[in-house]
Amino acid sequence: MKAFIVDKYKSKDGGKIENVPIPVLKADEVLVEVYAAGINLLDSKIRKGEFKLFLPYKTPFILGHDLAGIITKVGAQVQKFQVGDHVYARPADHHIGTFAEFIAVNEADLAIKPTELTMEEAASIPLVGLTAWQALIEKGNLQKGERVFIQAGSGGVGTFAIQLAKYLGATVATTTGTANIELVKSLGADVVIDYRKDDFEKVLNDYDLVLNSQDGLTLEKSLQVLKPGGKLISISGPPDPDFAKQIGASWFVKLIMRLLSSKVRKKAKKLNVDFSFLFMRASGSQLNKITTLVNAGVIKPVIDKIFPFQSVNEAIAYVESGRAKGKVIIKVK
Repeated sequence: MKAFIVDKYKSKDGGKIENVPIPVLKADEVLVEVYAAGINLLDSKIRKGEFKLFLPYKTPFILGHDLAGIITKVGAQVQKFQVGDHVYARPADHHIGTFAEFIAVNEADLAIKPTELTMEEAASIPLVGLTAWQALIEKGNLQKGERVFIQAGSGGVGTFAIQLAKYLGATVATTTGTANIELVKSLGADVVIDYRKDDFEKVLNDYDLVLNSQDGLTLEKSLQVLKPGGKLISISGPPDPDFAKQIGASWFVKLIMRLLSSKVRKKAKKLNVDFSFLFMRASGSQLNKITTLVNAGVIKPVIDKIFPFQSVNEAIAYVESGRAKGKVIIKVK
């Protein structure tokens, strides 16, 4: 099969398509023929080695964290799926590799894809959908009537998180550029701040929850918009001691994460707000719940561009540019 291979971190070519063997199935896995794969900023960070501290991949490896496709083979112990099922998934860490014609996925990470969506639309959802779900519902416990600030509303996570937060009954504030104001409003954003013209920390106050996806400076400013007892959940770092414990990190990695997050944790404590880092995890059961919302028309995928399989590097570069509205997709088949 053809697959996009990263043969070394920070390689000049970024990776290339090569012929590799089709994966051999384990008993609890299914073989999926990949029709479409979503591009995420995580793909860029992984191939640059930015997460090697806690998520090391032995080179060469196949890149890619989102997929939609059709099951062509099932392992001996698989119970929930059968050959011919149309599925989508964000495979678990250390089992990624969606930029390929086939991938073996644990059945626990899979869900039947939303019925009305194309393969490309379905492939846009898993990683950003699970990120938003785990941030707003699982970690943030966002309630009806609360106020949430979702940064970068026109991005992949932002476009999904705005819709999910509105479904939960929250008031949603977001930041975006001038050209995308109407887009985020159409998704349900109540307060829209043009980051080119205004500083969000001067506009917002007394918020219950902030979903941070930007840099360290934005992170510190975000602390200022929370009410006492509010929560700041960051998906862009820095990793904190709770996360180190969650992944069973070594004492050395725990120490590094404690140091990396010490500044923001101290500021949060001083302001009586909660800071936590979220690195989303694969979950077929949560994807099933997301499928229900998509099938009900509550959440609609937002896709900017679809690239051909041979243009993975160009697609990642486009995502890195920060100009994408919603998701960027690779059409594999």
